[in-house]
Amino acid sequence: MAGIVLHTIAHAREITRRYARTFYFASHVLPAAKRDAAYVVYAFCRTADNITDVHGEDTERIPDAERGIARLRDELDAVYADADGPTRWVALRDVVRRYHIPRQYFDELLNGVAMDLTPRRFETWADLEVYCYRVASVVGLIMTHIFGATTPAALTHAVQLGTAMQLTNILRDIGEDLRMGRVYLPQEELRSFGVTEQALAAGTVTPAIVALLQFQIGRARGLYREADRGIPMIPQDGSRFSTQLMRSLYSRILDAIERNGYDVFAHRAHVRPTTKLRLAIPLLLRSFMDRAVKAVRVVPRRNDARHHDASPLSRPGGGR
Repeated sequence: MAGIVLHTIAHAREITRRYARTFYFASHVLPAAKRDAAYVVYAFCRTADNITDVHGEDTERIPDAERGIARLRDELDAVYADADGPTRWVALRDVVRRYHIPRQYFDELLNGVAMDLTPRRFETWADLEVYCYRVASVVGLIMTHIFGATTPAALTHAVQLGTAMQLTNILRDIGEDLRMGRVYLPQEELRSFGVTEQALAAGTVTPAIVALLQFQIGRARGLYREADRGIPMIPQDGSRFSTQLMRSLYSRILDAIERNGYDVFAHRAHVRPTTKLRLAIPLLLRSFMDRAVKAVRVVPRRNDARHHDASPLSRPGGGR
């Protein structure tokens, strides 16, 4: 992945379609410029993530991964340079300039994915939150700039949504991460629920593991509820709908974990395509209705009695 020249939107779109099916599905209602910008950002994020996709036993690959991350940092220098120097990230340079995306978000992303190069353990939830912020919330912050929702409150809720989605990923991928030598759940909370890493590695769903997962699912749902307060702050040009759909689809992964009897070892929770459509259709209809209502121009009535009974839609220019 790191060797692909990602200088076109077409490359970025194909990477998104291949690796981020849920986001690709939700992206189709975005305005074309925002949709392409989102694909370009995802391509960079995917490239960084693939560089650090190192299994616990593949320690000999760590130096190469570290050099790959260093190369991306150097390439960000070119992306954010005032002059148009050579770079394989031409499309990304256009995006960060058009939407005024701070470089610190991409630097934090690289800091986050680099954390996966060593056997990762987090002692507390606060420690895990830092990781979630770096690998997920900063992507949400980048998207708020693309969507055009950059008030302090909107940014706060974007961070919450990113954390909720990353925690959902962690819960879904517990079994897969264990095979890579990674345990993301806070060690403090494992001890609190009487769950050892050996118990997780055994892959048996015990009452203690169920209680731990129920606690984490409750935390994730609480974060989704807090993040929901920011969704009305997003423009109604398809950006709000896309965000709401992503939120709904990801939160349904938690439902799937419950349906699977909390077996995150043998079954990877996912949202069925039919469920995606069932969620998307009412949200799409609501989005169209909201946009239609917003488009209606209410013309002040004149004092002329002939216009007292006229509705805004019945007058010339009253609705489009």
